[in-house]
Amino acid sequence: QVQLVESGGGLVQAGGSLRLSCAASGRTFSNYRMGWFRQAPGKEREFVAAISYSGGSAYYADSVKGRFTISRDNAKNTVYLQMNSLKPEDTAVYYCAADPRGGGIFIPDYWGQGTQVTVSS
Repeated sequence: QVQLVESGGGLVQAGGSLRLSCAASGRTFSNYRMGWFRQAPGKEREFVAAISYSGGSAYYADSVKGRFTISRDNAKNTVYLQMNSLKPEDTAVYYCAADPRGGGIFIPDYWGQGTQVTVSS
């Protein structure tokens, strides 16, 4: 089992920034690709970003490319999502996820409980 706990959500004005954190426990953190997903009201959960075991490779949804940055600190068992130039359409609950597979489509085996991000116009 892997336990994931997100933090850092909140209310921010359009154009502002937030940094989300996700602390992992339970299994060897560096054995998991880590990712972020989000779900807006009335919409399906969607992929935002993912990062490889070592942090050497990162992948982003087109909607956040150039504005969001995913990173990880394996010594702290933590993954981050730096969100800049936020837009009202970024408003959603953001979920941290862990995938033990080394490649291919990111398919989470574990999810966090989510953290709310609200961007006001």
